[in-house]
Amino acid sequence: MAKHNELGKQGEEYAADYLDEQGYKILDRNWMCGHKDLDIVATKDGTLVFVEVKTRSSMDWGDPEEAVNEKKIRNLVHAADAYIRYNRLDMDVRFDIISIIMDDTGFYRVEHIEEAFFPPME
Repeated sequence: MAKHNELGKQGEEYAADYLDEQGYKILDRNWMCGHKDLDIVATKDGTLVFVEVKTRSSMDWGDPEEAVNEKKIRNLVHAADAYIRYNRLDMDVRFDIISIIMDDTGFYRVEHIEEAFFPPME
């Protein structure tokens, strides 16, 4: 597996552990809808939370959350809609980002951005 893929998987593990510690119930991880995926689907306080995890080994390319661009948001919203329909859910929905910076020694920083974005109007 490529180094960046390993880093991403490790970041998702940290994010899932973090959410669990914060009282979230993890429903799914890496849920696929065609070529689109949802990193983590969780619930907390009656809200369905779709969490995009972005992990970087340094700040050389900026904050990890900056990689969540308009195209990525549209893909996440499309996959989230499919998830809701597939599971026949009727809940409030929120889109979060967990941004992780790790160095060669392991975990460095985690930032949980709640309501990081809202679905675009079409």
